[in-house]
Amino acid sequence: MRVRARGLVNLRAVLAPVASGMGVMAAAAAVLVPALGGDAARDTPGPGRVPAPAATHRAYVPGAAQAAPASAPCTARTAAESLRPSSEDGAAVKRIKARGQLVVGVDQNTYRWGYRDPATGELEGFDIDLARAIAEDILGPRPPVVFKAVPTNQRIPALRNRSVDMVVRTMTINCVRKQQVAFSTSYFQAGQQVLAPVSSAVTAFDDSLRGKRVCTAAGSTGETALRARPHGAKVLTVPNQLDCLVRLQLGRADAVVTDSALAAAQAAQDPAVELKGKPFTDESYGVAMNKDDTDLVRRVNKVLDDYRGGGTKSPWMRAYRTWLRADLPGISGPPSPQYSD
Repeated sequence: MRVRARGLVNLRAVLAPVASGMGVMAAAAAVLVPALGGDAARDTPGPGRVPAPAATHRAYVPGAAQAAPASAPCTARTAAESLRPSSEDGAAVKRIKARGQLVVGVDQNTYRWGYRDPATGELEGFDIDLARAIAEDILGPRPPVVFKAVPTNQRIPALRNRSVDMVVRTMTINCVRKQQVAFSTSYFQAGQQVLAPVSSAVTAFDDSLRGKRVCTAAGSTGETALRARPHGAKVLTVPNQLDCLVRLQLGRADAVVTDSALAAAQAAQDPAVELKGKPFTDESYGVAMNKDDTDLVRRVNKVLDDYRGGGTKSPWMRAYRTWLRADLPGISGPPSPQYSD
């Protein structure tokens, strides 16, 4: 298999460590600790190259945020609303400062977003840059950050049992999840999309999936979409999205359903696969936190306000150009925040 860019290794040769989601990395002011549960992948039966479109990504417009009534119920339209920014230190922020480090749940297997570069041994990506910016705002320059590699289906448990302070891991905001954890405002917009071999007869999220083995991460919005409309496919679930790419490469899956941003990153790793059709949902990524940590939610939203600001020179745009533009071209800016109060 050919592998492109930044010294990525042949995924077939590292199936065991990738599937387990385990690893330890030490870098300046950062530590990666082992994944939380879900170590063994499980296959559970259930009911020309195209870049991921950026049409669903609504660009950030300073001062454009609109507040909804505080009593409004969560709907698909209001799911991305969060608490207004504040730099005040509440109980959660004080707890982090007293501990002297921020503990963040991340991915270490998703190219461009959160991955350990084998050439440098460092954890890198768009989500990692954002996590470091949050840590610096709370703890000061070169803050000590503990990165915990968390499988997709362990993100919410990790927050609820407080083994992490927050999760920055391409986590889609939706009403079901907001009943269990709190979210920041949106920092990226994507949609579910199909990934399959270039030579595959699969064309999109449609009946071309009938009879195919379609892989997705357990606990992901991709799994929810597949369970709701399987299109005659056999659904396989694994702990992490990259496990699906490995199964695709080994012939143990015929297609993958995942976020368009993650699918584009996987296609960047393996030129034998490509995105099929268009995104069939509209989803926002947010930083997730424990529901009781409302002061931390407001503090993260303050960081995100600063991160978005500055137009083409903003930290958000710099991170986009560094990590995402090659595979997700055409995005002019971050999504605008929406507030519930």
